[in-house]
Order: sequence, then C-alpha cells, then structure tokens
Amino acid sequence: MRILHMLTLALAMLAAGPTHAQTYPAKPIRLVVGYSPGGGNDVMARIVAAKLQDRLGQPVVVENKAGAQSIIAAELVAKAAPDGYTLLVAPSGPMTINPAIYSKLPYAPRDDFAPVSLIAEFPLLLAVTASLPVKTVPDLIAYARSRPQDANYASSAAPFQLAAELFNQKTGSKFVHVPFKGSGDAVAAVATGTVIMTISDAGPIAAGLQGGSIRALAVTSAARHPAFPGVPTMAEAGIADMAITLWTGIVAPAGTPAPIIDRLQAEIAAVMRLPDVRERYASLGIDAVSSTPQDYARRIADDIARWTAIARAADIKLN
Repeated sequence: MRILHMLTLALAMLAAGPTHAQTYPAKPIRLVVGYSPGGGNDVMARIVAAKLQDRLGQPVVVENKAGAQSIIAAELVAKAAPDGYTLLVAPSGPMTINPAIYSKLPYAPRDDFAPVSLIAEFPLLLAVTASLPVKTVPDLIAYARSRPQDANYASSAAPFQLAAELFNQKTGSKFVHVPFKGSGDAVAAVATGTVIMTISDAGPIAAGLQGGSIRALAVTSAARHPAFPGVPTMAEAGIADMAITLWTGIVAPAGTPAPIIDRLQAEIAAVMRLPDVRERYASLGIDAVSSTPQDYARRIADDIARWTAIARAADIKLN
C-alpha cells in the first residue's frame, strides 16, 4: 500500500507540474539584487522588472539584499522554492568571480541555479585622475615604474580587483590594491588624486569624465565602444589579451520547471529588444542583450575557468 501511495503521489506531482507552469505567474515575483539601491545592477533590474510585470500581468518586485559580494542574495535564492517566484539578478561577480576567489561558498553557481537569460553586457574603463601627467596606457606604466610608491588602484568589488590584477600581470606593473566599499567611493578617490587609477564599470566613471576630473585611457571591450568612441581598446593601447566583458543575467533556483524557465526567457528576450530599454541601457554604457539558458550556462562555466586562473596567478584567495 505504501508503494502504491508513493506512486500515486508521484503521478499527481507530475500532473501538477504542467498545470502550474500554464498558470504561471499567479502571484508577485521577487527579483533579488545583491547590491544597494542605485548601483548598476539595481538600475538594470528595475528597468527590466517594470517591463516584465507589464508582460506577465503580475508585480515584479525588486528586493535588495546587499552585502558580502552578493553572497547573501545568491544564497537566499539558491535555497528558495523552485517555483519561479524568487529570481536572482546574477552578474559576473557572484556567478563566476566569487567561485574563483572564495575557498568556500554557501552556494554553487553551476548546481544551485537554473540560468534564464542574460540581460546586459558591458566593458570596463581604465581611468586615472586627470591631474596625473599621463595621456596613454604606456605613459601610465612608465609613470608607475618611475614612482612605484605612488602606483596604486582603487576597486570596490572582486571583478574590478581581478581586472586590475590582470593588468598587472599583462604589463609587469605592481599597482597596489586600495579597497573601497562602493564604486562611487573608489572613483571619487581617483577623481581627487587620493588613488591614481581604477578599472571599473562606466556608470560611476561617467560623471568624472564629463566633469574633467578623470581621464579614461582604455576600454576593455574587443572593439571601441560606441558610448566612448574616443577611448582606445586595451589592444590598441598595447595590452594584448585583455578583453573583458562583464555581464548580468537572471537565474532561478535549480529545479524550477522548464516551462517556467522558457516563459521567463521569452519575456526577458522581448523586453531586451524594446527600443526604450536599449536606449536607457546605452545611456549607462551598457549593452542590452538576451540569451538562451544554455548559452548563459556555458558563459558561466567558461568565465569561472578564466577568473580562477587569473586569481591563482595573482594569489587572490578569500575565506
């Protein structure tokens, strides 16, 4: 009788699965962001959430769970019910860089999540204080070698620190890491000359570029970025093999039914094609993109391998 009961229960669960997917969503969706309000990932999340709720017919509520390099948010979503009602804004940091630098994490990016779609790609900018007597990347390298006591860089998150350490590896430089709590603080330190260099996303740097307190020397995209046409690529600046494109996507807990993943992916792809979304992203120096879950999963795996090699070479490991 017990076996019969178990079989009956299993069949009932299988039958309920498609029905649940067909009625999805039937209540509000949480979109968890592992960073403070006003940051790049938060802004992107709110743009997408507003459009998604129009298309899905249910509220999509952005919930900020900042702290610990987005580990808090990632763990929360990894342990959430796999029903499509708790999603994570999942950028490169928690998905591919945390595994490279932390000896232990309370979540496994490749096992605990079901990738849905990318929503953004963006390069980084290498920027210096405008008062520094350098105009090019070779100038910066020469300056750092002649004045090693002044060679430092500001960063607020692991992706930017690893990018700067990759720059050290590629150029033989020895820029010393100066940590900051937020990108705004790190960029402000460069603008005032407290720190001479940073490699960061474009959003926090843009105001300094416009105001003249910061000078951009290179962009990490493979080709010149349309938002910064006058800024050379790293390759053009003489630094080979330093093309870096970070990204942000949306993932669900592992085990979320495939029909729900497919529905979310299709709606996100439609949102990312909207002209007003693309224009809003472009104003932030961000490219609006989408992907299949399979392509997103491959991107995660490839980037974990790349950042792990960089972290090992720079001897960066956190507990």
